[in-house]
Amino acid sequence: MKLLPALLALLFATAAQAQTYTVLCAKVACGHLKASESVGRLETDYSYRNNGRGPDQKEVLESAPDGTWTAYRTEGVSTYGARIDESFELKDGRASWRSPVDHGERPGAGRELVYLPVQASPALTGRLAQTLLQRPNLRAEALPVGRPGIERLQTLKLASAGYDIGLYAITGLDLDPVYLWLREDNHALFAEVYPGWGGTLLQGFEGEMDRLSELQKAAQLARLQRLAKELPQPLPGLTVIEGVRWFDSQAAVLRGPSDVYLLEGRIAAIAKPGSLKNAAPAQRISGRGRTLLPGFVDMHSHLSAGDLLLNLATGVTAVRDVGNNNAELAELRGRVERGEVLGPRIAANGFIEGKSPFSSQSDFVPDNLEEALAAIDWYAAHGYRQLKLYNSIRPEWVKPMVAHARELGLRTGGHVPAFMTARQAVEAGFDEVHHINQITLNFLVSKTDDTRTLLRFNLVGDKAADLKLNDARTRDFIALLKKHGTVVDPTMTAFEAQYTQRQGQPNPSYAMVAANLPAVMQRGLLSAEVDMDDTKAKRWGASWKVMMDLLRRMHAAGIPLVAGTDATPGFAFQRELELYVQAGIPPAQALKIATWNGAKYSDRLSEIGSIERGKRADLVLVDGDPVADIRAVRRVALVVKGQNSQTEALSPAALYQAMGILPFVPAAEITR
Repeated sequence: MKLLPALLALLFATAAQAQTYTVLCAKVACGHLKASESVGRLETDYSYRNNGRGPDQKEVLESAPDGTWTAYRTEGVSTYGARIDESFELKDGRASWRSPVDHGERPGAGRELVYLPVQASPALTGRLAQTLLQRPNLRAEALPVGRPGIERLQTLKLASAGYDIGLYAITGLDLDPVYLWLREDNHALFAEVYPGWGGTLLQGFEGEMDRLSELQKAAQLARLQRLAKELPQPLPGLTVIEGVRWFDSQAAVLRGPSDVYLLEGRIAAIAKPGSLKNAAPAQRISGRGRTLLPGFVDMHSHLSAGDLLLNLATGVTAVRDVGNNNAELAELRGRVERGEVLGPRIAANGFIEGKSPFSSQSDFVPDNLEEALAAIDWYAAHGYRQLKLYNSIRPEWVKPMVAHARELGLRTGGHVPAFMTARQAVEAGFDEVHHINQITLNFLVSKTDDTRTLLRFNLVGDKAADLKLNDARTRDFIALLKKHGTVVDPTMTAFEAQYTQRQGQPNPSYAMVAANLPAVMQRGLLSAEVDMDDTKAKRWGASWKVMMDLLRRMHAAGIPLVAGTDATPGFAFQRELELYVQAGIPPAQALKIATWNGAKYSDRLSEIGSIERGKRADLVLVDGDPVADIRAVRRVALVVKGQNSQTEALSPAALYQAMGILPFVPAAEITR
């Protein structure tokens, strides 16, 4: 009987350490994180759904009394359905691990090691933070790779909780720090917040989301503001890029060599080399062996502050954001335009989603047509030029929504709403269709197929291989796109790995840059979104080839294409252009899509998109000739941006180094 009080005390202590967190998508509860901790053991249950998808994951972490990580196990299903099955063990000084992407062991391992799984819950990241804070130098060696560190940025008194919380930044896991809010008394996880998107917060404190977001944004902003002062090289007065080949994006041909003069943030003149005898430039940049391109325009972005530098480093000087938190994006856009932070020029589409169990949470999720039309009014009043409609919009709403938007001067595009075909969306007035899978589904969906779910990806992989693209149905659909002038934003890179990568293999979209990325990211790129056996890999690979052929046929028919990513900024854009060329689009046409078309279909052609006198000096100088070899777009030697009435040069090498990426080519030299 004497054991009973002790047992009850142990059970009470264990229960007291069980915590439940709410996962918020935007500001709507969309899932949970349950973390139960007993002596030497942490168990988690993590699940959420947004946009018809999300992970289901369970973890167990075991540790010794001195804090050493001794074992880890996780199982479940990832966002797109891939199996999560990973383990780590430290026994008798030997560490071993196994995951769907790799396995290995290390003898002589000790307490200093932590394990970084391919996919972890916020609770596991919180435990990593606790461990790092216990280390004398606030760093730890990680298996299989990495050396994460931690820094406390600020403390916040939380009167409603009775304790303080702190904002911490973990470095070494990604290109930007990973931010966490921890209790200051025991460093337990309080929240992981993604400003503008949502986060995971201790249950009962969901109302703190806005305050934590603002404080976290301020910390991130301070870093970006510092870099905005350190990284640009002002080009006062007149600058000349000498003897450079330059890309005429309207005609899709190379011209020159020429001297291209820049003044006060704009292109001042284009002349024969050495012909302007009295120009007396203050700065000279050699164009020998290089090609000057208009800045690239990414037409399918969901921008966050962490994306800004990577876009610029890869030559993307303008983006179109097609779905975001409107207030967050407007604030970020203002900071870029004022020069407070470095970033591409931003245009925005107005995102509208219908209310359903599969909704992507956003500012406007109407439950009826009246609410949908009111959302369009809001976007029109705030100066938006185009709408993006999403999966859960009711089919019967589309035609009146398009008509109302046109009355207000707005174009309409986006996903094809569930229980519609792309043909029906175009006939109802869509000006643009996003994603190659949405185009391909036109030939595959039945009236009962619910494409609000993962079916919109799986149906294409399973059945597109059987399509015969030279049939009358395909020709008629492409003719319909041509007749209506419908723009297609294929985002090929967003799907390449999904349909072709197997677990443990290099991600085909980033294999060519992976060696320059931080080691932790390199390992993450070995993780496929979908599990494939030999049969499925063959089938889905054949379906991918059909999508590539469909892209080629649309371009050959004169369908306007725009280059968007919906994936890792910058690197995905470069891969997008390579995929266009692989599909059979000539490199010069791919470059036109990336520049002229992007500017034209985001209503910015008067300012950007081509190298012409008077236009913004948003330019990319690359080593080599991308018209001869599209891969030259990866060799960015210098990025120039017209910032208000100033001209600034950005070294991609310096931008990459600020993100922990090894540079690809040396920066072009600027002489005075």
